[in-house]
Amino acid sequence: MEGAKEQKEMRAIYTETLIEMAKEDPRIVVLEADLMKATGTGSFGAAFPDRTFNVGVAEANMVGIAAGLSAKGKIPFAATFCCFASRRAFDQFFISANYARLNVKLVGTDPGVSAAFNGGTHMSFEDIGLMRTIPKLVIFEPSDPVSLKALVREAASHYGCTYMRLHRKPIPLLYAESESFQLGKGKVLREGKDAVIIALGAIMVPEALKAAEVLAGEGISLAVIDILTVKPIDRELVIHWAKATGCVITAENHQVMGGLGSAVAEVLAEEPCALLRRVGVQDEFGEVGTQEFLQKRFGLTADHLMEAVREGLASKSREPIRTR
Repeated sequence: MEGAKEQKEMRAIYTETLIEMAKEDPRIVVLEADLMKATGTGSFGAAFPDRTFNVGVAEANMVGIAAGLSAKGKIPFAATFCCFASRRAFDQFFISANYARLNVKLVGTDPGVSAAFNGGTHMSFEDIGLMRTIPKLVIFEPSDPVSLKALVREAASHYGCTYMRLHRKPIPLLYAESESFQLGKGKVLREGKDAVIIALGAIMVPEALKAAEVLAGEGISLAVIDILTVKPIDRELVIHWAKATGCVITAENHQVMGGLGSAVAEVLAEEPCALLRRVGVQDEFGEVGTQEFLQKRFGLTADHLMEAVREGLASKSREPIRTR
């Protein structure tokens, strides 16, 4: 992991990566639903005006156009807020892109509490749950600028539809520039023997690392995994660390139902080797506020993770896990 706390704006890295890829590959095209300023893709449009399509406030239509471009051999990256990419355009993405076995790269920006002052209507806590039901769809969420750049390239080289949750704001570096990434594979950021936090995204991965540092002072050895891809989940990695520690805590900026917590629970239901505690939004709608306030409001902080770890370890000592 990178020791420095340098921060880079995620939307800038996203656009820079698209421009780099477009210079190499004429098939790369970008679609927006009147949010080019928010997504930061204006510079892509300036560099490649004939490969940039702003369809206006018509997200479902944008996905349909992306599907048409894919059918003609293009590699379309279509972006809008998470709430619109999932809830509003779900049917078009399901049928026109996925069912048709095309190659659309759908990007949902401002996931979960990062929507902040846009409030409850724009605060998508359920997008992963919706998208996980689509057969063969790859779902991932980069945790820092380095993983973002690498996984956008991975998505472009993968034939098939993908869904990426994208934070727009500046995020600290977690990884060295030389780090390699693969869709469907997580990263072990910290090893430990007492419990493991399996975290997702630019909010919860740093919170998990904070929790691990504090708990180390209490004599608790906590492993931290940046899972990166929710579907397909890195089953082998989950099972390994579940068996190694006997106590798993999931951490996500999303409802615990249908998201990462459910994905890990499904693995552990078939391979019962650890207790599971899920940290995330507990069956609630979003609200207006600063990200700091919202993280506390919905239980998405290092303090909440530490509480879950302590409770999980107490349960582990009382309830031996039955293994096959």
